[in-house]
Parts: sequence; C-alpha cells; structure tokens
Amino acid sequence: MQIVLAIVIGAAFGFVLDRIGATNPNVITGMLTLRRLRLMKTILLAIGTGSILMFGGQMIGLVEVGHMSVKAAYIGVFIGGLLLGAGWAASGFCPGTGVCAAATGRKDALFFIAGGLFGAAAYMATYPVWKASGLLSDIAGGKVTLGTVPGSDYAGLFAVSGDLLGIALGLVFVLVAFVLPDGFGGGHVEKRVPAE
Repeated sequence: MQIVLAIVIGAAFGFVLDRIGATNPNVITGMLTLRRLRLMKTILLAIGTGSILMFGGQMIGLVEVGHMSVKAAYIGVFIGGLLLGAGWAASGFCPGTGVCAAATGRKDALFFIAGGLFGAAAYMATYPVWKASGLLSDIAGGKVTLGTVPGSDYAGLFAVSGDLLGIALGLVFVLVAFVLPDGFGGGHVEKRVPAE
C-alpha cells in the first residue's frame, strides 16, 4: 500500500509541477534570472506553508519529531550545491522537474536525466577519493539545527526554540511570496516551448 500511495502522491506532485510551469526550461531560466518570479513565489509559498505546518504540528503533537531528518554539514555539500545550481541554470531543469519534463515528452529532459545518472555513477566510482580528501568530514557540529527542537536528537546552534524559529521563517517565506513582484527588468512574456 505504501508503494501505491507513493506513486499516487508522486504523480500528483508531477502534475502540479507541470501545471505551474516547472517543467518548462524557459520558466526556470526566467526565475533564475529574476525576470519571471511566479514560480519562485510558488516555491517560497510551498516551503513557508510546509514549515509552518511541520513545526506547528510538532509543537501541538500532531507531527512526530522522530520523523525529522537532519543532514550533516560538510564542505562537499556546499560544492555539490554549487554544481547543482550551475546544472540547473545551464539546463533549465533540477532533478525533480527534469523527470517530470521527461514524462511530458521533452527529449532534452532525457539527456538531462542521463547526465545526472552518469554524474551519480562517477561520484560512486570515485567515492573513496572524496572520502579520503576530507571534503565529506562534518563541519559546524555535523547534524545540527538552527534552534533546539524538543524531543529531537539534534543540537541547536542558537538558544532558541527550533519550532518557533521554523514557524517564524515559514511566515517570512510566505510574506516574501506575497510581496515579490511577478518579475524584474521586463521580459515577462511567457514563451512556451513545445515538447520535442
């Protein structure tokens, strides 16, 4: 049943990504160049709402804190983030939107997915080298959160409630989503790119 639920939720998520334009490289590029911000506003609203619901749910006991997963901080994560951002800007796809775009029939998305799989295979094949380099060693305490979350195993960097901080940051994201304009510097005309 969990597999069926995962497929249904994944398909619904992919449908929504396509409907908001996230499978169109021109929309992604417009967002990254700050010319068309509707997609960014949607992303900020989703992150903010999710943060408010998750941390609020933890505070009142509806969400089990044990489900919270925190990844360790290390130099390799920051390098990987820069590579992901560069690839996102160059291709107009991120991993999730690339798969959804392929499902809509975009051939360029198939090349994007193949490149991602090749990169992942290259990383796995050279993993011992990266491990030995120290780039994968924990920094800033490893698995930490900004604020302390009661019931979690993670230390907080600051002496504040992690739940309240999460809700406050979520509210900031929602506010920014509403006050951002639809774009800067013109070029707001949406160009549709047909599936290839």
